[in-house]
Amino acid sequence: MKKIKFLETILFFSLFQFVSAQELNCNININSDLIQGTNKSVFTTLQKSMYEFINNRKWTEMTFTPEERIECTMNITVKKVEGDNFTAEILVQSRRPVYNSSYTTTLFNFKDNDFTFTYKEFDQLEWNPSVITSNLTAVLSYYAYIIIGYDMDSFSRLGGTSAFQAAENIVNMAQGINLSGWKAFESPRNRYALVSNLLDEAFKPFRNYFYEYHRLGLDMMVDNAANARAKIAEGLHVLRDVNRARPSAVVISSFLDAKTDELMNIFSKGTEKEKILVVEILSDVDPAQTAKYEQILNSK
Repeated sequence: MKKIKFLETILFFSLFQFVSAQELNCNININSDLIQGTNKSVFTTLQKSMYEFINNRKWTEMTFTPEERIECTMNITVKKVEGDNFTAEILVQSRRPVYNSSYTTTLFNFKDNDFTFTYKEFDQLEWNPSVITSNLTAVLSYYAYIIIGYDMDSFSRLGGTSAFQAAENIVNMAQGINLSGWKAFESPRNRYALVSNLLDEAFKPFRNYFYEYHRLGLDMMVDNAANARAKIAEGLHVLRDVNRARPSAVVISSFLDAKTDELMNIFSKGTEKEKILVVEILSDVDPAQTAKYEQILNSK
């Protein structure tokens, strides 16, 4: 009888752990090489605190199993420290596996140059979704929602909307804070601009294509590479259409930052018609990289 009770207890806690698994599995790296004469232990403590803040928190009402957690990375380069005030930049990346393969595709790749925050060693990092009390936790929370939104968009049409809206709520709260990176029209590549693009009706065709690229393209690649490649090529014009309507949009440049090498690899095996089409569109959207895209034409 005791053995049965013991097994029931194990099963209960196993199920609880299974159901309540967090969404993110995020690797945090802090580079402090530019900082001289500072107690380096603070960076170790900060890295651990950030890791626990991101990974031990449940960000949404969705249920993720441990193996479904979103793989992501935040690389922080600290450029200046004055007392408890840090000036840094953060590179945020996320990825997901491609169905029925060992390949992992990058979903999001974004460098944020305006990351300033206050931190004292051993500070507890806390988050209140109703008010910003720390720019550090506000930025981390913002990117947690952006990462989740991109992941959900890759699995269902506009599936990441609620996560993007949560990120937008942080941006709205931050408008009254005198810190860079949050302000409307402060920069075409800041946190405001990114989430504004993602929730703008004008970018809905891009988000639909983002879904088709992953679910109807990449995820079908093992079953039928030619059809999957054709599906990706078929919708690629959306990038050009959206970019012409909203030139230099950060959501488009961020997509190319994540996907350029992947696109080149995919279409290096394409038909001549596909190669010409893809090079024409990508060169139009991103003329600075034309020479790179033209390598597709010479691939065999």
